[in-house]
Amino acid sequence: MTDEFESIVSAVPGPRSLALAATLRATESRGVTYLADDFPVFWESGSGALVTDVDGNRYLDFTSAFGVALTGHANPAVARAIAEQAERLPHGMGDVHPTAAKARLLEKLAALAPVDDAKTFLCCNGSDSVEFALKTAFLLTGEPNVLSFAGSYHGLSYGALEVSGMPKFRNPWRKQLREGTTYVRFPDPREPRSKERALEAVAKALRKDRTLGAVIVEPIQGRAGVIIPPDGFLAGLREICTRRDTLLIVDEIYTGFGRTGRLFECERENVRADILCVGKALAGGFPLSAAIAAGHIASAWAASTGEALHTSTFLGNPLGCAAALANLAEIERLEIARVARDREAHMRERMHALERPGSQIVDVRGRGMLWAIEFKEPALANSTVLRALRHGLLLLQSGTRGESITIAPPPVIGAAQLDRAFDILADIVREPLAA
Repeated sequence: MTDEFESIVSAVPGPRSLALAATLRATESRGVTYLADDFPVFWESGSGALVTDVDGNRYLDFTSAFGVALTGHANPAVARAIAEQAERLPHGMGDVHPTAAKARLLEKLAALAPVDDAKTFLCCNGSDSVEFALKTAFLLTGEPNVLSFAGSYHGLSYGALEVSGMPKFRNPWRKQLREGTTYVRFPDPREPRSKERALEAVAKALRKDRTLGAVIVEPIQGRAGVIIPPDGFLAGLREICTRRDTLLIVDEIYTGFGRTGRLFECERENVRADILCVGKALAGGFPLSAAIAAGHIASAWAASTGEALHTSTFLGNPLGCAAALANLAEIERLEIARVARDREAHMRERMHALERPGSQIVDVRGRGMLWAIEFKEPALANSTVLRALRHGLLLLQSGTRGESITIAPPPVIGAAQLDRAFDILADIVREPLAA
């Protein structure tokens, strides 16, 4: 059916998108939304792997809206759960008078997470979960500093920014950061012995600096352009942290809940986190995240005496909990992890078909339904995003310098839709050569 694919019926951006861009230009704080004559389009609705803008243009989505739409845009079960909960109770008092939905969600997360005797703190976004993980690590160890990795992205609030390894995000606020984080190069399988060198550097840093109470790591670096470490890296990191009595914080905000072919990417190497950070796909579009700590680690927090030391007005929001419960049920019903795993070979075939002699593509890489194309220059990645948009395909630029494009379609995308999107992308990538 033609309505399963892209449909461009106006200029891109169209007149309504341009009018709304003018509204943002006049009313939104600078430094948030990039606004130009050819970008962005303003979304109106979504369904599955399709997004429709305010001008009626329809796009195939290769972004999953930052990886959130794992079970599809506007998943009916999730939308229904939110609507039903909103009619009953849209807001509660999460750390004073909680709701049954909060208790059920914590029970579900404890059953799913690769964490021993899991105890969960619910948050609103990924940065929040990292902040709680860092506070927990300090309470337990008494050590203020953390080891992280170059190219890592853990969020932009001050605590999360302190351990994020991208200078472009850190530099404007460097004078306000503690600068107590030690950074080690993240291993790149394209480089000989990168795993061994990274693990040696971690071990050396932990021996040298006893104030390093925790290591924080993404099992796959997402914002950096889907950097997948060599096999055995995460297991090796776990062994070092265990031997040095250092906490391992695993940031699965992007990779969690099945996108890479495992419910959690750390399970690929049978790694159990001391603290697991999750978000993005957790609640199907509702802003909800979680920090899940092992029971003996969570016990570093004293029992509440009526005034929580770390909380928020919207902690355990019943709408978010209902959405997450419904979305987790959909992840299981749709077998998202199996689908991502089964589709990996086809994704690899279509991705590598983009590489041609003389092309501007440096590398393609990925796992499950999370991939990236790396170009020789950031301008080429940006041009590809803009041209794809005009042809009805949504892409997201990534990489430490903006040199890559992340390919992360909703795993529920139809087979014909997936191939159609790759056909569009192949034509776009070939355009500069033809020109």
